Amino acid sequence: MTYGEAGTARTALGSGLVNHGIPKGSCIGLYFINRPEWLVVDHACSAYSYISVPLYDTLGPDAVKYIVNHALVQVIFCVPQTLNTLLSFLSEFPTLRLIVVVGGLDDQIPSLPSSTGVQVLTYASLLGQGSSNIQPFCVPKPDDIATICYTSGTTGTPKGAVLTHGNLIASVAGCSLALKLYPSDVYISYLPLAHIYERANQVSTVYFGVAVGFYQGDNMKLMDDMVALRPTIFCSVPRLYNRIYAGIINAVKTSGVLKERLFNVAYNSKKQAIMSGKIPSPIWDKLVFNKIKAKIGGRVRVLASGASPLSPDILEFLKICFGGLVFEGYGMTETSCVISAMDPDDTLCGHVGAPNPACEIKLVDVPEMNYTSDDQPYSRGEICVRGPIVFKGYFKEEVQTREAVDEDGWLHTGDIGLWMPGGRLKIIDRKKNIFKLAQGEYIAPEKIENVYAKCKFVAQCFVYGDSFNASLVAVVSVDLETLKAWASSEGIKYNDLNQLCNDPRARAAVLADMDAVGREAQLRGFEFVKAITLVHEPFTLENGLLTPTFKIKRPQAKEYFASAISRMYTELASSDPSSQKM
Repeated sequence: MTYGEAGTARTALGSGLVNHGIPKGSCIGLYFINRPEWLVVDHACSAYSYISVPLYDTLGPDAVKYIVNHALVQVIFCVPQTLNTLLSFLSEFPTLRLIVVVGGLDDQIPSLPSSTGVQVLTYASLLGQGSSNIQPFCVPKPDDIATICYTSGTTGTPKGAVLTHGNLIASVAGCSLALKLYPSDVYISYLPLAHIYERANQVSTVYFGVAVGFYQGDNMKLMDDMVALRPTIFCSVPRLYNRIYAGIINAVKTSGVLKERLFNVAYNSKKQAIMSGKIPSPIWDKLVFNKIKAKIGGRVRVLASGASPLSPDILEFLKICFGGLVFEGYGMTETSCVISAMDPDDTLCGHVGAPNPACEIKLVDVPEMNYTSDDQPYSRGEICVRGPIVFKGYFKEEVQTREAVDEDGWLHTGDIGLWMPGGRLKIIDRKKNIFKLAQGEYIAPEKIENVYAKCKFVAQCFVYGDSFNASLVAVVSVDLETLKAWASSEGIKYNDLNQLCNDPRARAAVLADMDAVGREAQLRGFEFVKAITLVHEPFTLENGLLTPTFKIKRPQAKEYFASAISRMYTELASSDPSSQKM
């Protein structure tokens, strides 16, 4: 499909919505995964001043119901697979007027009784209706809302980040200064369009006239899709890069002594050249790296990483194996994507680069965590962002908006950063007790700890996770009487409480009980802890693990139990290498 053909479809689609009497400024839901029609619908919304609202299943069907009603969605574009979910909730969608089925066949579309007030038709028939009665564009202003992006709320209900056309344009304009793309480039679209990372990438592709190919919808077949499409630009997340890294390392180790030795010589030689700013010898690509490049199509010249931190050694590994530009960025929905990004030519790893030219960044002291601008050797503090990329607020949530953006327009990210030489930003901590796992799921540890507190073996519980690991772990201060009673009923002998707490049978019994309690409380899969350490001493004010109001001091607990945490992640990695960081 050419850009001209996409433009024609965009106009027909927007005209079709106008002809159905959908007023400008209405919210249009998109309830399907990446495919060309998603972008055509999104551009139709832009040209006719509608607001696009992505709906997605990973938040669960209740979240879809919540978003449709919260945003007063009038039209939903779906696919046959998601149509049935919508029809089962129809009576709970008072504002819905039109359901458009992408890829649906006319003879398979149910006709609903007129009492529902909802009409169902196919994408093809809406296109046909629109093209036979073309309407003029209703061009939005920069301050008009382009999209409401709902993010997974840790407190239960999703929050809708309101982004304007000006926000999205500013974000992409800022990024376009450092990274030039061309109409000869090919981009593969598989990251969820419901998230800002892929949305912003799609604004970039249109700006530069890049060709976009869409994956077949199965992440496990992504490598096959890349070999077929041969993209030149690949944007991904650390979890996938970790898998690619593990796959290459495994292939090298099982290739025989000679090939392994050749790989190591090639790798070290190329690394040395890159680090000293020289051009590596092309012989190593011919002998070794071209075969590796072929696994992702053979033409990739830009590899970008976002959503959670990429470990510096993997970033370096990608640079050496794939060549081209490899860089990492940092951003969030509330800043229309990119806050900062590495300079593609930077040889230093372990940071997220300099500010997007479309914003300014400052670090604000967090004295309760001992982060200040006077810290040596680098000043540290909470990362705050201001500028045309900052969102307009959370939809219908004034209190939460005021908590996020202060009266001077600074968005407080909750991330702690430090300034490295050369204006590079490095993220070192979280201010709030909310963190992301390696796949990008947000975790509210207190909520999970409160669930596990109901477990008969648990007196106190410290749940830990970070964005380098895919799972949660926990340190459990046990209820001694319950544990002793269990040991005696199982006939387990022990010399002291330490020995009992370290007994694998005790750990397994406590974890099994915690799992049962978690299932009963309907924790989501990623909220279950996958490994535990049992301790017999309680968390107290005296040992520095509790605040005066008996809340866990998280940074102190992390330090206090550092070796236990490290041991649990090592054990998890050896039992399931793909689930953890490399």
